Amino acid sequence: MSESFVSCGSTQRSLAAVKDRAARFATGLRERGVARGDRFAIYMRNEISFLELNLAAGLIGAVPVPINWHWTGSDLAHVLRNSEVSLVVAHTDLLPPLRAQAPEKLMIVEAEVPAEVREAYRLGEQPLTGEFPVLSDWERCDPWNEAAPPAPMSVIYTSGTTGQAKGVLRDPIAPEVLPTTLGNVADLYHLRPGETTLIPAPLYHSAPNVYSNFAAALGMTIIIMPRFDAERFLELVSRHQVDTVHAVPTMFSRLLQLPQAVREGYDVSSLHSVVHAGAPCPPAVKTAMIEWLGPIVHEYYGGSEIGAWTACDSFEALERPGTVGRPILDADIRILDGQGAQLPAGADGVVYGKTFSGWPDFTYIGDDEKRRRMEVDGYLTLGDIGHLDEDGYLYLSDRMNDMVVSGGVNIYPAEIEACLLDLDGVVDSAVFGIPDSDLGEALAAHVQVAPDRRLDAAAVRDHVRGRLAGYKVPREVVLVDDLPREDTGKLFKRKLKAPYWAATEVSS
Repeated sequence: MSESFVSCGSTQRSLAAVKDRAARFATGLRERGVARGDRFAIYMRNEISFLELNLAAGLIGAVPVPINWHWTGSDLAHVLRNSEVSLVVAHTDLLPPLRAQAPEKLMIVEAEVPAEVREAYRLGEQPLTGEFPVLSDWERCDPWNEAAPPAPMSVIYTSGTTGQAKGVLRDPIAPEVLPTTLGNVADLYHLRPGETTLIPAPLYHSAPNVYSNFAAALGMTIIIMPRFDAERFLELVSRHQVDTVHAVPTMFSRLLQLPQAVREGYDVSSLHSVVHAGAPCPPAVKTAMIEWLGPIVHEYYGGSEIGAWTACDSFEALERPGTVGRPILDADIRILDGQGAQLPAGADGVVYGKTFSGWPDFTYIGDDEKRRRMEVDGYLTLGDIGHLDEDGYLYLSDRMNDMVVSGGVNIYPAEIEACLLDLDGVVDSAVFGIPDSDLGEALAAHVQVAPDRRLDAAAVRDHVRGRLAGYKVPREVVLVDDLPREDTGKLFKRKLKAPYWAATEVSS
């Protein structure tokens, strides 16, 4: 068997070398006062050192806090203060926003921007500033060789798509259930020792972060993309004969938008599983991916707070379009109404779930009250709306925060967004509520159109009107070149909604 390695762009290191560097980074962290249970931040784009810092934290029982590198200004300031990190490692090009928002006593360590990141983001040369200690100097530290203590998992800040981000602080996995829990998570991700996996999503997000750590622990070869690109994704799968991938539905859409000749030009037959989560996947997109790749597409539903609750394979997805699966292991799902009463099969309500045994509990940093408000009789909600069918399969309708109440009628934008994806020329869409003096809220749709297509607002409305109820036809249609999506696929609807509601506040 060939030696496993970690690759990102033109940089490649054996997995043994990655673990050795992680041990040296662990010593570097300890020498700068980061001890067991302490938090430090990683403000970097995808590259190998990101993974090495994650692994280093585990060796000394410290808690890494990956920060979405898109966050600047008040978003960044909030995370740095709320997380109470004592040290942050940041790429050189991200130092300006960090300088502006860093608390006075925060220690900054500068990380050189590798060539593959500079190329992916067209950054040009990024010479070290010389103002701060440099991460690469830690390579000269002696490797940390003490036994690794139990520690909480990474603190992941929720995306903040509907409000200020919350830091999810998870308990350590209890030692007596650690082997079983790790095995269950590896099965969920379809990770197998010695195989090759591709990580196209940002490591600051919960699932790719956990996924990469598990892959390293299993001795897998890991290919990290500094930035997702659809054709580059296929090229890497073909070149490295990748076995398994963790993706998000937005990536599926971009892959399917490639010309068929381009897709057929790459050998992806090595793939035995493509696992996805993170955002709703329209049934038409899921079906198209299965038709292309075969019945190897797997989905699970969960969140940073609770791990995974349900899962389904390709056969279940085709048999029950739109499902996110049944509860895994001994997890359980209930659908409750606004008064906390359990609803029957087929009735939409708030989705509550109980995580499988062994997955650690959590709280929100600085807001344990919010954590308590999420729970009813030991069941938690992430704020999703959905229903169970007679066989216990879960279907999601939308987010509570996204639901639009127009003239007393509940409207779920996700249904309309899925409908719009069936309109030729539509690449992406965001549907949300805007103020209406008569109805309370009306529907607005911001629709991203392919560069080589022509659409107008009337065609968009006609398409929806021909497939859905009349009250689901957007009143306001805005055609755009792009939509503000998180790298994980989640829409920043609050950025789109804010101008509409701000105008109402000004006039009131």
